[in-house]
Amino acid sequence: MPNGDSPAAGAGSSAVEAARIGPRLWALFGVTFFSMAMTMGQLTILGKQVFDMTGQPLYLGLLGLAEFVPAFLLAPITGMVADRFERRFVYAWGLGGEALASVGLFFYVATDPTSVLPIYGLVVVFGTARAFLMAVSRALPVDLAPATARERTVALNVAAWQAGFIVGPASFGFAFEVDPAFPYLLAAWASGAAIGLLMLLPTSEVQKAASAAGAGVRAALAHALEGLRYVRRNRVVLGAISLDLFAVFMGGAHALLPAVAEERLGVGAVGLGWLAAAFGIGASVVMIALSVRPLRRRVGPSLMVVVAAFGLGAVVLGLTRAYAVAFAALLVMGAADAVSVFIRSALVPLATPEEMRGRVMAVEYVFIGGSSELGAFKSGVAGAVLGVAGAVVFGGVGALAVVAIWWFAFGELRSIDRFDEAAPTPSQ
Repeated sequence: MPNGDSPAAGAGSSAVEAARIGPRLWALFGVTFFSMAMTMGQLTILGKQVFDMTGQPLYLGLLGLAEFVPAFLLAPITGMVADRFERRFVYAWGLGGEALASVGLFFYVATDPTSVLPIYGLVVVFGTARAFLMAVSRALPVDLAPATARERTVALNVAAWQAGFIVGPASFGFAFEVDPAFPYLLAAWASGAAIGLLMLLPTSEVQKAASAAGAGVRAALAHALEGLRYVRRNRVVLGAISLDLFAVFMGGAHALLPAVAEERLGVGAVGLGWLAAAFGIGASVVMIALSVRPLRRRVGPSLMVVVAAFGLGAVVLGLTRAYAVAFAALLVMGAADAVSVFIRSALVPLATPEEMRGRVMAVEYVFIGGSSELGAFKSGVAGAVLGVAGAVVFGGVGALAVVAIWWFAFGELRSIDRFDEAAPTPSQ
């Protein structure tokens, strides 16, 4: 019997067909790439610019705080908007707001400024737009993917995210050498490209939350806070996103990379750009592997192991003065973070009812934003007190301690084997 007519071959063909991703959905990966390249490239250059103007690690930490505060204050509103309106359009408006902030930064930096205060103000505008964007961007891959291809869609989306993590800092570092204002013009262009690709996506047909219009401010606020209450009740979701919050809050060293590059390694903007890109390179290699062979077993234990590897990488980064070792440490940190992001990107949406995903993703973004932006502020303060090396090592040790505590405190998360075990029950 020819292979194409055999039952095994037919079953294999059916499985491949079921796991296919529609051509319009591929535009989502382009949106993710341009959005992340713009964000990481711009933030890397902002850190370089602020450190050049002030020479103080504390001012690098304040950049993270300026981006985090809008996400924290607006979380109930952004989640409610994401659950009531077409998520593609919310995403597009968020990208448009980021582009306006980038244009503002371009014109300000072109004046050869001496004050960092307007930069912080424009970062607040950027953070406000990003708060709305992030509430929908994490939900869309699960919303739009076929049920049989969710893990692959999530893996490809995170791979695009990590590719942006590489290309953004590296290309923006070269753009800075051409002209210090040029990276911000490049960021505005990337936002525009992402908006164009968004319009190619199919409409999501997920269930929308019922509108609370006309029910009064009190009812609308209760509706908005349902996402926070759901996170508090669901121990798997709470454990997954709070692990990221505290581990990256302690171990995140990205905000101090401009200081590490200059004080510890003696390199300039191009060397800094490649250091920032190293994180994305390690992550992308892992995500390409996961897009071919997604992780499907031992999900909970794997999450905790890779977060511990992230902390170990931070310790090595803080101790070394060799550029190659620092580059390798960031490769390991990026690879570990990629597995962590992949697991959370599949686990949290699948553990959440679809009509609540926007609100839960908004709460998750506050946790994730808290881990990176508040972690940046913590790193800046620690850098001023302990020095750059001491701050990075202290953070890595702290991340390891967080993993040890969560291993025992969140047995529900540690015991998850397959993603579908986290699916919400009717009572939830």
